[in-house]
Amino acid sequence: MQGSSTLEGLKQKLIDCGAVKFGDFTLTSGKKSSYYVDLKLASTEPSILKEIAVEFSKLLPEDVDFIAGMELGAVPLATALSLETGIPYSMIRKSTREHGTGTRIEGPSKGRAVLVDDVATTGGSNIESIKILTDEGVEVLMVLVVVDREEGAAESMAPLNLEYKSLILISDLVN
Repeated sequence: MQGSSTLEGLKQKLIDCGAVKFGDFTLTSGKKSSYYVDLKLASTEPSILKEIAVEFSKLLPEDVDFIAGMELGAVPLATALSLETGIPYSMIRKSTREHGTGTRIEGPSKGRAVLVDDVATTGGSNIESIKILTDEGVEVLMVLVVVDREEGAAESMAPLNLEYKSLILISDLVN
């Protein structure tokens, strides 16, 4: 999957829009890194967001009922993929609401889902999202990420026996 000509253009767009930054960063996982992939810069640019949605749509299984993404970074990806495919989407809250319904899933929460995310490092937030979904009885079929930092996400999710795919490996972006 990685390395196809359409994805080469996407990689270049991620670099050109400034989504790949160099310096001293602390990641969501708590790890320190000399580079950071800020996909929010890419997902707020309509042409790049559209391209990500098109590439994700090529990887979807046939029998998906809805697309899910955790706030904040995955929500535009889930929305764009929903618009591209006509498949409904849900937003997963990072924490439980103390008002209203108190739910952590806004949108469809029954059936088979594909989880989307912007960047995966250790896979911790993906596993948390999967747990939130499965606790509601959702069958998670696949996890799709734009960039895999190649720091253990695929290995962390392997025991869950679901497909994990990334559009781009960090080794293809950062030398």
